[in-house]
Amino acid sequence: MISETKDPNTLFKAWLAEAEEHEINNYNAVNLATVGNNGRPSNRMMLLKGYDKRGFVIYTNYESRKGQEILSNDYASLCFYWKSTNRQVRIEGKIVAVAAQEADEYFATRDRGSQIGAWASKQSSHLENRSVFEERIKHFEDKYSKTDNIPRPPHWSGFRVIPDRVEFWQEMPYRQHDRVVYTKTDTGADGNWTTERVYP
Repeated sequence: MISETKDPNTLFKAWLAEAEEHEINNYNAVNLATVGNNGRPSNRMMLLKGYDKRGFVIYTNYESRKGQEILSNDYASLCFYWKSTNRQVRIEGKIVAVAAQEADEYFATRDRGSQIGAWASKQSSHLENRSVFEERIKHFEDKYSKTDNIPRPPHWSGFRVIPDRVEFWQEMPYRQHDRVVYTKTDTGADGNWTTERVYP
């Protein structure tokens, strides 16, 4: 059974810590769903790169499909599923750009190859063949070969999902699952939440 807390942050931290301990890899993998101007939803797996009471942070190329959809529709949803603990967390809310300094600080922690990849990839656009991408990688490797500090590309940054609805799901025998929903009743990082259990 799910133990209810005053707000979802405490429970999420506990569940994430258990997932980190038990999941074989990528305990921070999360499905991000967005909607474009055409009204069609799309989703993809991402890696959660930051979390605190303000929300959940992911990073991407602003020129990618997801980046363009986020910029045109500032609502998104996230879904975590941890097979090792038989748990799921669904999050809905507004999605906003992180501050440039925050993005710069995170980019500086990335492996050099990932930094080069952020410059080389025209994410989601047509790629004639793999060799074209590899040539772009080589180009940026040469460009930044004499520095240890690769700058963050202007088209690459982070977004934060600010939750207003969070649902925790715990698998139970005979599909009699336990579900608890938190709904935010006012704005701000320290806003109040209502809690209810719902049928599985």
